[in-house]
Amino acid sequence: MSADRKGTGVNWSSLSVGDELTPMQITVTATVIAAGAIASRDFMPVHHDREYANAQGAPDIFMNILSDTAYCSRFLTDWAGPDAAVRRLAIRLGVPVFPKHLLRYTGTVTGLSRVGDEGVVEVELRGATDLGDHVTGTATLTLPVDAAPV
Repeated sequence: MSADRKGTGVNWSSLSVGDELTPMQITVTATVIAAGAIASRDFMPVHHDREYANAQGAPDIFMNILSDTAYCSRFLTDWAGPDAAVRRLAIRLGVPVFPKHLLRYTGTVTGLSRVGDEGVVEVELRGATDLGDHVTGTATLTLPVDAAPV
């Protein structure tokens, strides 16, 4: 697996609705898919056994939803930085992601508010491959209002 960015963090007070999140790319391999399934205790053979996946009509093994949830969370926290907390994440799966695909995550700030000492950030996100949208969703993150960029 490879990722081609490192998080720098954001300052809540410098954000605006419409800001784009720093994109993230994951080179998906069979190892990435199988490791995610094993780590999340999802032993369905479609996530690690190519012959079984083929017998179910899939061209190859494919990523499980718990791995998708983890990569979406990573996308958000890599962008927002170590002071961020993901408070809500709602995702919907689209096309499967198979080995040798490049999974590209993008997102946009859709809302900003303040609750006490926390800045609330609403985000729409998307993870897509050449086949189309693999995962789409929304998230709510919080940041300390006085947090400086990392």
